[in-house]
Order: sequence, then structure tokens, then C-alpha cells
Amino acid sequence: MPTHSVDVTPSESVEDPETSCIVPKTEFDISKLPERPIHLSTDRDMVRAHSLSAAAFADLGCLSPQMSSRTGNISKLDHSDGGLPPVPVNMSDPDTTSSAVGHETSPMMSEAWEALKRAKLHFRGEAVGTLAAMDSSEEKLNYDQVFVRDFVPSALAFLMHNEPDIVKNFLLKTLRLQSSEKRIDRFQLGEGVMPASFKVIHDPLRNSETLTADFGESAIGRVAPIDSGFWWIILLRAYTKSTGDNSLADMPECQKGMRLILSLCLSEGFDTFPTLLCADGCCMIDRRMGVYGYPIEIQALFFMALRCAHVLLKRDAEGKECVHRIEKRLIALKYHMREYFWLDFKQLNDIYRYKTEEYSHTAVNKFNVIPDSLPDWIFDFMPTRGGYFIGNVGPSKMDFRWFCLGNCVAILASLASPIQSNAIMDLIEARWEELVGEMPLKACYPAIEGHEWKILTGCDPKNTRWSYHNGGSWPVLIWLLTAACIKTKRHHIAEKAIKLIEERLSRDGWPEYYDGKTGRYIGKQARKKQTWSIAGYLVAKKLLEDDSNLSMIALEGDIPMESTMKRSTSCSSFFSASRSKNLLGF
Repeated sequence: MPTHSVDVTPSESVEDPETSCIVPKTEFDISKLPERPIHLSTDRDMVRAHSLSAAAFADLGCLSPQMSSRTGNISKLDHSDGGLPPVPVNMSDPDTTSSAVGHETSPMMSEAWEALKRAKLHFRGEAVGTLAAMDSSEEKLNYDQVFVRDFVPSALAFLMHNEPDIVKNFLLKTLRLQSSEKRIDRFQLGEGVMPASFKVIHDPLRNSETLTADFGESAIGRVAPIDSGFWWIILLRAYTKSTGDNSLADMPECQKGMRLILSLCLSEGFDTFPTLLCADGCCMIDRRMGVYGYPIEIQALFFMALRCAHVLLKRDAEGKECVHRIEKRLIALKYHMREYFWLDFKQLNDIYRYKTEEYSHTAVNKFNVIPDSLPDWIFDFMPTRGGYFIGNVGPSKMDFRWFCLGNCVAILASLASPIQSNAIMDLIEARWEELVGEMPLKACYPAIEGHEWKILTGCDPKNTRWSYHNGGSWPVLIWLLTAACIKTKRHHIAEKAIKLIEERLSRDGWPEYYDGKTGRYIGKQARKKQTWSIAGYLVAKKLLEDDSNLSMIALEGDIPMESTMKRSTSCSSFFSASRSKNLLGF
């Protein structure tokens, strides 16, 4: 089994194991980067800087033998993403005691900030991420690593707290690991795959530190980290939006990294849908839970990553081609999700009355869903006012379960229309006891049990009913709910949920998740001092304190289409029908 690592010794020069190129230590040292983003003063409030010293990023110059060093002669265009202006950055010293606490007076906030700082992982003296958990009472397993998806709320907390350096370091290190050889058994993974996690290995004898990545070959069940690449692009856009500094995203290495990630998703194949076909355990639901197929979480993250990349990619020769493909996919994906994944009272009634075995393009029941397969619980669960994106749609398959992360991201990315976004909020209010309960928030609802649990989970003892991902409650999701509430102008929902969290989360030791139908009990295998539980609370509070923080993680409206698309006769009729339903909004 190969080790995906970057070995660094404090000597005069460093040999890159992937490229065998020698780089002087002074050039390789990421500490030589500017401590703060470059800002230019013009008539506008904030103008993005467009360059960084090449020497400062010399360690990225040998990311892989195929990595291009050409910057290109086309300058960055000002691509509007429909969001708010960049969040002004206060350049106060983040390491001072006053900055650690800020203006917050809440003891819980102060405790959370200190816990988040203690979770920092350092590589060669630079903070490069946060550990998954700091619970010394339990076996570490892989909780002593930095997970890409777990670090996102930590990164947002640091950005909102005017500490962007750790986020920049994280983005660069994971980008470097992307270029390493990725092999599981005798199979080589795609060049664009991002790691699920990484850790620092200390060798006191050699006086060296090695950055080692896991691309799924060590994960329980060998699950694929499909969401890692999407989160990386989303976080790169958040960093750019927060700091107003575009120089990091403009780097040739970052540009290529984005294109490699998207090439895995936009390549032509046998697909008949614009959604991504995925295996079980490919996202936050990282164990077998019956999400194989086209899970809502991946589709929402995919859509958001496409929109973020559309803003960040340069319009040079390579970038233009990628942007063209992004735009075509965005149109098709938005239509598909709004048309086939959306469920409200009317749509449920229509499915209940579906005829089956329909043939030709005029079929109403396009996926040949058998009405008798509808679960009993859905009829009582669906309110007359409200709706949501269901968990999965495929041939003769509709997974009606509610997945919190996918629906919240759909709101933030504007995958959901304004009407649908408010309907999701209506559903949360109408089904508060089921989806929020005593501890926000249910990752998935309802729990599966009995024979269905045996079949879908393989009798997984960790995912018993109302536990872990099978109906367990995850405090980290509070930041996503809060962001969605602010975007839909439903602040009171977030305030009510945060109040529930403040009653117990700190007192219980910041657990990873809670068990029980209402989330009353600390999870049977939950780690304490879980970093993303801490960070999720901090981000939620910072969002409520200052709505402008939303701009780094939300995308407004629809993006302008730059390319002229040629449509076939069938495609033209397809879009005529969609316009009549007013679903696309372009």
C-alpha cells in the first residue's frame, strides 16, 4: 500500500518525493507567504489583488510532473457570483487574548474559541487545519486527522474571526496532496481526487515531519470521498470572498486543481441524467445507509461547486472550455433537481395517483415509480404547506427521506428557487419535533429499522435506529441551518435552534452527535470535544451577529451564461417546456 505523503526535513534543501525536484528551504517554506492578503485601494471599497510572489509558492511549483507553470496572459475577469460584496477584514492580531474572545461576552463562545484554537494542527510551524476531535478518553482511530469536510466550519469560523492564514495553508496543502499518486490495491484513482483527510507524522530521529493523506484506502468500508473536492472549491471561493484577495485562486496550480476536480464530474459517459452517480458512504453519510445512486447531498454540493468554479476560473483557453461545460451542466442539473427531486403536498398526491409502465417522452411517471412503494410515514409527515428535496431519485426508485445538509446547501447555492427555499423553511417549522427535537439537527429523517435496516445498512451496529447517521442529531448542522435561515429571512428559526444548542452542548462536552428520536441522549459512540460541533456553533453565532458573513457561503440568484449554446430540436422543445413551467429562471 503506497503512502501519500510529503516529507519535509529542516535541512538546506528538500526533495519532493512525487517530483524529485530540489527546492531551497527558504523558497519551500510556506511561512514566507505574506501573512495577510494583499489589498489594493481604488475608488471601490475592495479590489482583489491579482498576484503573489512566485517564490512564495515555490513549494507548489513541483506539485506534479504534469503541473503547468504558465500563468497565462489573460487577466482575471470580474465574474459576478450574485453574492454580497467581500467581507471587510480586520487585520488585528489573531493571537492576542482579546482577539481570541473578540467582543463576545458569552462564556460558551469564549470556551468554543479556545477549544477551536487548541484543535489546530501544525506542519513545520504553520497551522494547516484542525483535528477532528480532541477527546483523549477514547481511542483516536482517525479522529487525530484533518478531514476536508470537517474543516469547512472551522475554516469559516477562522475567516469570520479574521484569521485567514490557516485556511490558505489548508487549501495549499490539500492541493499539494491532490497531485500525489493515489492507489488502492492495484487501482489508481483519478488525478483530480482530493483526500478525505490527512495527518502529520513526526519522526524525532530524522527530525522531520511528513504530511500523509487518506484517499479512502484506510477508511472504514473503503468509502470514496466524493464530496472533498466540492468542499475544497467551495472553501476556496469562501476564502476569496472573505478576504477580497483573488491571488490564491488565480494561481495556475489552483486553477488546474479546480479543473481536475471538475473533469471527474463533467466527463462524458453513459449517464442519462445530469446528476452524479455515487456509491454508498460518499459524503457526510460515510457508512452504508442506502444513499447509493444520486444522493441529494452530493447533487447539491456538486451544483454549488460548479457555481463557485464558474466565478473562480480564469477565462483563458483551458478555463473557457471548462466554463462552457459548467454552464451547460448547471442548466440541466437545476432543471432535473427542481423537477424530479422536489416533493410537496401536490407532488406527493400526483405520485400517489401515478400510472405505471408508461412509454415514450410523454410519460408522466418518467422513472416508473410504483405508487405502492411509497412509505406509510410520508403521508403523515408531509404538511399541506412546505416541501423539500428528497434523498434520491433513480429508475423505479424514490428515497423520500429528509437529508438536512443537502437541503440547506440547495438553499445556499440557489439550487432551490425562492419559493422552494421558503417551503423548506416551512417544513422545518411544521415538523420541528421530528427534524430538530431537543438537539438540532437530524442528519436524516426518519430512521430506518427492522428488515429495511438489515438490508440497507448490512446490520450496521453503529447506525441503529435514531443513532449516528440513521436519525441521529448532529450539532454541526446548525451552521448550515442558520445560513439557510438568514438567506430566506427566517432568523427566528435559527435563533430558536441555537437556543436549544446552548442549553446542553457545552455542558455535555461538545459531543459529535446525539441519539434518540428527539436527540435527547449523547450518542453511544460519540466523541467529546468534537471540533466541527464547536466550529458549527461558532459559525452560526457569527452569522447571526453579522449577516454580511453570509456572502462567503451563499450564492444569490442565477449566473449569467457567457457561452452560446447550440440546441438540438429535441433539446429546444425540452427547454420550451421548462420555460413554460418557469423552473429555470435564466
